[in-house]
Amino acid sequence: MDAPIIMIHGAFCASWAFDGYAQLFAAHGAKVYTPTLRHHEFPPGQRVPRELGTTSTLDYADDIEALVRSLKTPPVLIGHSMGGLVAQMVAQRVKVQALALIAPSAPWGTMPTSPWEIMSAQGLYFAGQFWNKPLQPEAWVAETHALDLIPPRQREALFARFVPESGLATFEILHWGMDIRRATFVDARKVDCPVLCVAGRLDRVNPARTVASIARRYRERGDYFEVEKASHWLIGEPGWESTAMYIREWIGNVTAPVPG
Repeated sequence: MDAPIIMIHGAFCASWAFDGYAQLFAAHGAKVYTPTLRHHEFPPGQRVPRELGTTSTLDYADDIEALVRSLKTPPVLIGHSMGGLVAQMVAQRVKVQALALIAPSAPWGTMPTSPWEIMSAQGLYFAGQFWNKPLQPEAWVAETHALDLIPPRQREALFARFVPESGLATFEILHWGMDIRRATFVDARKVDCPVLCVAGRLDRVNPARTVASIARRYRERGDYFEVEKASHWLIGEPGWESTAMYIREWIGNVTAPVPG
């Protein structure tokens, strides 16, 4: 695999979320980059930066775009959850070789396909004016929806590493209909590379039907793969290695030079 790989983590996480994937891809010869999104990494005990609350998905995309442009070879972007949305936003701006989107958040204009997606968006209002402040991770949400297939002790250890997320970015993703800037809009016609969308059949955060609708946005360039006994944390729950190997093989196939 000659193309460099950039792995973009999701909300409430940092680069550590892709540790397993990064090690697996590196072991097969890939040059892997695992950036931490803006304001998502700070020493224990340090106050959460207020700037995080008003950081936009556009800011995340700006930072990843800068990394892409710094590389000599167009990379492959692998994104999980919110990182999958950021990957799509970047791919409409700059040349990349392929996108592998793992349980991706949907771009602007994509209708929800489940009651949970609607309820989770409305539930944010219990936090008040959530769109301009950092949002703390909620243990019950993470443990019952994102990390639900992780063994209990490992689940607790994972959640202990979670960090606050931008209220503005969360608003842009879950309340896109009210976002006059249309921050998460992605023009699928400008994404000219192969796109793989991977869904967990048991995922309630970004349900399989929603992920399938994202793949359809890219028409003949979009591939869809559903993992039967998987939820949202496809990057670390039991069986993640098989999913990672499927993605690796797909990348190898779509980026291989055409004979002749």
